[in-house]
Amino acid sequence: MKSGFISIVGRPNVGKSTLLNSILSTKLAITSPKPQTTRNTIQGIYNEEDYQMVFVDTPGIHKPKTAMGKYLNKQAFFALEDVNVVLFLVDVTESLGKGDMFVIEKLSTIDKPVILILNKIDKIQKDKLLPKIEQYAALYEFDEIIPISALNKDNVKHLIDVLKKYMIDSIKYYEDDQITNVSKNFIVSEFVREKVFILTNEEVPHSVACAVEKIEEKKDSMNIYVNIIVDRDNLKKIIIGRGGSMIKEIGTLARKDIEGFFGKKVYLNLFVKTIKDWRDKEAYLAELGLKTE
Repeated sequence: MKSGFISIVGRPNVGKSTLLNSILSTKLAITSPKPQTTRNTIQGIYNEEDYQMVFVDTPGIHKPKTAMGKYLNKQAFFALEDVNVVLFLVDVTESLGKGDMFVIEKLSTIDKPVILILNKIDKIQKDKLLPKIEQYAALYEFDEIIPISALNKDNVKHLIDVLKKYMIDSIKYYEDDQITNVSKNFIVSEFVREKVFILTNEEVPHSVACAVEKIEEKKDSMNIYVNIIVDRDNLKKIIIGRGGSMIKEIGTLARKDIEGFFGKKVYLNLFVKTIKDWRDKEAYLAELGLKTE
């Protein structure tokens, strides 16, 4: 048995969570086209007969302008410390910019093998791929360079095969049937938060936290109660929607993902609350991953 940890890093919206989901062949990490969707590091566990790979999905690294941004970067940087190899993911449909250079600058300070992953190759012409590779290769001495499409799973199997030679631990960290280190409550709250991100306008998502109040689990079903917490009344109205239309749609889509993950019938009960209705400012900020000054 060979095992090890692999950190997936890159600037926001390059497909890190999509890659993790593709490797695991299940939806674990939430995705959305809006930045800062991922707020926490999530471990996804990939098992083969002789290998166990623990992938660490991270928030997008960027130059922070807010307290939230600083926290997200801290989470991502922490995930670079105790791993065997780092996957640096870039979006080949985007020009190399300051965000990528910021990540490369950080990578130059760590003593880890770094593999460049050029994602979204299905969205560019083949003759434009080599210049992209040469451009990045001139900036950093990558141990490997692998083009993929995380969404279509193109070359993902090859990536897994390449990673095997970096798995040098001889410990089985998790059981074969475990695919993540996070709790049921975390998974449920993330699926709900993803739907808020996808369905609401730009103003709403980054002021939203989701907290599971209770899960009542039976053999074939789950009764779940989730609070959606916002910081002001007008956002509460947006999430509820006219006649409850928005909260109903959020619940319908989230329930499908939760049922798909747990393989059980789910009865999902959503409640939208402001901070004053819920607990207090400190608890709300803790749910967002922040602390009061």
